[in-house]
Amino acid sequence: MRYEVMRFENIRSLRIDNGLTQKQVAQVLGVSQNTYSQYEIGVLNYPVDALMKLADLYNVSVDYLLGRTNEKKPYPKR
Repeated sequence: MRYEVMRFENIRSLRIDNGLTQKQVAQVLGVSQNTYSQYEIGVLNYPVDALMKLADLYNVSVDYLLGRTNEKKPYPKR
């Protein structure tokens, strides 16, 4: 079965724009490349800690990653 859900297109776009492979991002998240691939196409949901790591990696807000805003700038840290 082939999945092409792409629920969170910004995450894939950021990876490509930053010249990273799925394997490289998977290493940052501490998961296999296959697991990351399934996150990216929408087969698996991103865990909250993975979203936080991706936001830090790309210096964007979690809301931007999830497509809830077009504003990339992360929120100020407390």
